Amino acid sequence: MGRISTGVEGLDEMLQGGLIPGRTYLVKGGPGSGKTTLAVQFIMEGVKNGEKCLYMTLEESPKSLKENVAKFGFYLDHPNVMLIDARPGVTDMGDLFLDDFHAKLTQNFEGMIKSVEELLQSWEYSRVAIDPITMMKITLKDELDYRRLFLRFLEVLDRYNVTALFTAELISTDIEEYMASGVIELRTIETSTGRTLRGIKITKFRGSGFDDEMRPYSITERGMEVYSRIGFRETSV
Repeated sequence: MGRISTGVEGLDEMLQGGLIPGRTYLVKGGPGSGKTTLAVQFIMEGVKNGEKCLYMTLEESPKSLKENVAKFGFYLDHPNVMLIDARPGVTDMGDLFLDDFHAKLTQNFEGMIKSVEELLQSWEYSRVAIDPITMMKITLKDELDYRRLFLRFLEVLDRYNVTALFTAELISTDIEEYMASGVIELRTIETSTGRTLRGIKITKFRGSGFDDEMRPYSITERGMEVYSRIGFRETSV
């Protein structure tokens, strides 16, 4: 079965060649663990291959996001990237290209799903990143409504055969983890000396074997880098 790169060589090795295309994956981690960095690398890897990619930011402003990832040499102004400001309550059209997109987006989760489906109908997107899905979840008070609409979102993504990556806080996942084809956890471990170890672990990857041991990683000037177990080292956060 063909694979696509996450944009992180060491993670691709853990996945035995990369992600299986056309499926949905979840990246879990605490604040500052590198979830957004990994999501952007996933998108920029698609851009490098000439793919059209959709990035939805639900927490950080597009301006701030662009500035932060530019430090790694990632530029979201590329014509093959559609960057959507999907933050709840935002009224500025910002980078949106469809006049009615934001109006639908702010109505409710269902309106957002319909708008995303319109984008997927209009363009041949192959990669989608939603960062973080946690912000969608807290906008709906009813858990059953959220579950129903989340499943609807997955159905839309599956219909258009895109490879999707959701990010989420460690403590906030439930149906997302159950329904995703793969789950990648970004963990931090405090040592007795007061230092912090960063570890990445794959806990689920349907349809393939994978390296289920935790490997060290760090956020460098080139973005996320994943090392072998021998390279596990203490890093400051």
